[in-house]
Amino acid sequence: MQYVSLVPRPPLNSLIDDLYYLEGTPPYPRLRVPPVPSALLILNLGPPFAIHAATTGTETASYADGCVITTPTRALEVGYPLDTRSVGVHFKPWGLAPFLGLPAAELRERLATAPGPHEMLRLLEEELMRRLTETTGLELVRHTSTVIAAAAGAVTIGDLSTAAGVSNTHLAQRFKALIGITPKRPARTYRFASIVLTIDPTRPIDWIELAGRAGYFDQAHFGNEFRTFTGLTPTQYVQARRRFLR
Repeated sequence: MQYVSLVPRPPLNSLIDDLYYLEGTPPYPRLRVPPVPSALLILNLGPPFAIHAATTGTETASYADGCVITTPTRALEVGYPLDTRSVGVHFKPWGLAPFLGLPAAELRERLATAPGPHEMLRLLEEELMRRLTETTGLELVRHTSTVIAAAAGAVTIGDLSTAAGVSNTHLAQRFKALIGITPKRPARTYRFASIVLTIDPTRPIDWIELAGRAGYFDQAHFGNEFRTFTGLTPTQYVQARRRFLR
């Protein structure tokens, strides 16, 4: 597959990790994506792709023009067509808010006229720059999200509110308005990710010790989080990792 990435120029780089172009035949027909504390814009230029929640068995939704995935709270499964072609934006956790209301269909039509992927990404960068607007409360959410990430989720909401000089309620309201979730959700995500990334699938795993080190109440709590975030039990996850290594 061809993957072209562009880190946008300031000030977009404070809101966006990268713009990307994806084309070709995917190595896997389906990709399971754990929840991440950020949003993704997909502008589809090829055959429709499908998305469904990996943990609930909900009906699969098909997208022809594209979609915005706004801070998912459960694992998603993406089904790619054989001839995938799309352009997208990986937003930072706070980055989507200034662009709500972006006319995605109009933008998709403009991008389709670009002669190549690099020109397409530059065109997308220009359009985002042109539509950038001031957003009330964005700096509060940005700063708090940065603190949560730096602490790998090991920080209380009360401490975050005190450090920011606002109430718990005000902080939660700003997060809900600009990200769609309260600060507790990204804290959970970062905490889970930090511990999963320490798992070595080539060695025996002490799940009780791992759960305790991550600060979970017990192994059952850890197992529930595991299924929410990956759509798999801990054992299934390790088996999948080992198959991948082979």
